[in-house]
Amino acid sequence: MSPASRFASVGNGEAVDYSRVPVVPIEDFRSAILRMAAAGRRLCALLSTGVAGGPPAGLLAVLADDAGGRLYLAASEPVTSYKALTPELPQAHLFEREIFESSGITPEGHPWPKPVRLVPADKVTFFQETGEEIHEVAVGPIHAGIIEPGHFRFQCHGETVHHLEIQLGYQHRGVERLLRGGPDSRSLSIAETICGDTAIAHGWAYCAINEALGGASLSLRAEALRAVALELERLANHIGDLGAISNDIGYLPAMSYFGRMRGDYLNLLMLASGNRFGKGLLRPGGLAFDLSEEMCASMAGTVRLGLKHLEQVAGMFFGEPSVISRLEETGVISRKVCDDLGLVGVCARAAGADRDVRQDHPFGFYRFRHIPSTILDTGDVFSRAMVRFLEAQRSMEFLSALLGHLPAGSASGPCGAPAANHIAVALIEGWRGEVCHVAKTGAGRKFEWYKVVDPSFHNWMGLAMTMRGGEISDFPLCNKSFNLSYCGHDL
Repeated sequence: MSPASRFASVGNGEAVDYSRVPVVPIEDFRSAILRMAAAGRRLCALLSTGVAGGPPAGLLAVLADDAGGRLYLAASEPVTSYKALTPELPQAHLFEREIFESSGITPEGHPWPKPVRLVPADKVTFFQETGEEIHEVAVGPIHAGIIEPGHFRFQCHGETVHHLEIQLGYQHRGVERLLRGGPDSRSLSIAETICGDTAIAHGWAYCAINEALGGASLSLRAEALRAVALELERLANHIGDLGAISNDIGYLPAMSYFGRMRGDYLNLLMLASGNRFGKGLLRPGGLAFDLSEEMCASMAGTVRLGLKHLEQVAGMFFGEPSVISRLEETGVISRKVCDDLGLVGVCARAAGADRDVRQDHPFGFYRFRHIPSTILDTGDVFSRAMVRFLEAQRSMEFLSALLGHLPAGSASGPCGAPAANHIAVALIEGWRGEVCHVAKTGAGRKFEWYKVVDPSFHNWMGLAMTMRGGEISDFPLCNKSFNLSYCGHDL
């Protein structure tokens, strides 16, 4: 029997009756996932459908066929334990730790079933290395400057890092629990605050879930305006990260220019929505606000001028030999490690993985107008910075063309109540990478459970791997080249 026969096939942003999702014994569930992964499918989500202290529950998996543009869903029968996937499928490692933490289901044989978010500060267990001249460096969770809390534990020999362990969870707010029982008047606001700098991507994923479950059909204008907002969010963050990387290597002219340019795109989101992060702009069925012709013309002018400035400043930055020497061969992650861990977004494309939801599982306006992926293969800080620059350039070109020829029509429309006993999956290519929302309704048309996977959840272990064999002084630069979210991980 084909492993795909153990799964229900759905499209991105599509809802299906939950009865169509195969429920199989845990041994068949596990083997089907491994065979699908061996055939090139990627694990988007793995979760328990129960909660700690509740009745026995099963597992649910969402795998992506990026080449075929399909998503595959399967569920297991209720279990209390099962043979862990992680030893054979490393990209499952953090999902299985989360399952153990949230539901008590034991992934037997998991190499390190440490809780992900809910560890009391006085009971944290870390890896330890012993030997002559081995020492440990602990950083955080409170850091200098304005930064979220996270703890980093380095095992070092001199300046050389043997292992970095990252402990998060300090920003845990119970987002998925708050979304359970919705949708209601606060649900969209909660989704927009999952990760503050990714309000558009998470808000869009939440809206796409509701639209799939409610059978809503968006106008072409609404889809185009959402794409405008998402690319503005991408620009603000990519350009801001280039400035932050410039700061970390002490190249202050580029830091100043990039920082100023970031403000331009935050201000365009403010123009569109009244909020510099775009909160309140999206709503199920479309958008809360439309753009006038004058606003579109003003935004297009800013983007065209910004493209010229970006090319000038990036030319100065990437044309400086001292900059290149600091970025090249620092914080390298190989394509194999990238694929083993299931990394997504900028850090995956910088390691040679052609992985972008906008092309692999196109949604909204991206079904009609494609933005080419930017792929480099050195997997170092230079590559991650260059991917940001090239993606920002392509986003500007996309916006310049789109803002001058927006489709006519209404920016908003109706969205009905969710269908009962259905499940929906929404993938959005946020600026860090793949944002994944999965939700199931019950008989009362409310969310029985709601699962969020921020790209940072996939990628934090990638950051840890870049430090192996590197110097501890490289950590701030490597960390900024990934620029992962603490709260997006912690939920």
